[in-house]
Amino acid sequence: MADTDTVAAPAAPRPGLVTRLWRWFFSPTARFAWGLIIVVGFGAGVVFWGGFNWAMEATNTEAFCISCHEMKDNVYAEYRNTPHYSNRTGVRASCPDCHVPKDWTHKVVRKIQASNELYHKVLGSIDTPEKFSAHRLDLAKNVWRAMKTTDSRECRNCHKFDHMEYAAQEPRASKLHQTAFAQGKTCIDCHQGIAHKLPPKAQEAYRDMLDHIDEVGPLQKLIDFLQDANVARAKAAR
Repeated sequence: MADTDTVAAPAAPRPGLVTRLWRWFFSPTARFAWGLIIVVGFGAGVVFWGGFNWAMEATNTEAFCISCHEMKDNVYAEYRNTPHYSNRTGVRASCPDCHVPKDWTHKVVRKIQASNELYHKVLGSIDTPEKFSAHRLDLAKNVWRAMKTTDSRECRNCHKFDHMEYAAQEPRASKLHQTAFAQGKTCIDCHQGIAHKLPPKAQEAYRDMLDHIDEVGPLQKLIDFLQDANVARAKAAR
């Protein structure tokens, strides 16, 4: 009996890349198509990102900053009597302009730090003028240290040494600014009371802050790292 040759059917051509992607996109998992999962996930991501940025901007206004009486009745009342609030040019630097970084990464870190302020709001740590006065020096030293180690980053959103026209300044201011620039000084070294009243013994407290500027715990060291704080430079330029 002669062997019968079996001829195999030709293999179907492999679908192209676009066809394979299209089939995968609409192929079901246990319950849903991958396409539906991706579309819903993308939409959820857009909603989350939009909500996150909305919250960032909503909490980055002067109205939000003074929505608690601790700020409105104390430091904000002082700030209203300074040139940063009202001046001949009408250019204002509001609370977030001076206390919240502009760039996104540093801003997020600052917002996370602010959660500690909410914690003390609940505790009522400074809910009376007497409590605020008792803590004021320590609060000021925290702000001074942050500005010193970041080269007064928020001040430099408006004020930059290399953009100053010294000839247009008063002679004393011109000389001091040029000397400070040459010595590696930063704005907060001379302008601690520019927008708020200085607490008693402020100068001694500022020098004490400089003496111990690198003596901080691990959490503050992490914050310094995330904020690109240059503690060594701040310590050297005293």
